[in-house]
Amino acid sequence: MKTPTMNEMALRALIEGGAIKRIRLIANGAVIHAEVDTLTGTLTASTQKGSVRTWKSIDAAARWSHRLGLGSIQLELMRWQPKQKGLDLSS
Repeated sequence: MKTPTMNEMALRALIEGGAIKRIRLIANGAVIHAEVDTLTGTLTASTQKGSVRTWKSIDAAARWSHRLGLGSIQLELMRWQPKQKGLDLSS
């Protein structure tokens, strides 16, 4: 089952409304993405175009979280492989 996604603008509205329980930055291979636990379920952070929002470094993901106004995040590094080469799926 695919996890529902939410873009940054909608995510900001949830944060301002106090509906966010937790944000997890999850590293998988060389890519990091964010999962957001709300009062009604889990969402994956997405871009404005609807694709999953990803980062290549922990500090970039942390800066994004801080820019949203979050003071606390959970970081999952169990499957992190920072030197792993990513696949170019754009073609």
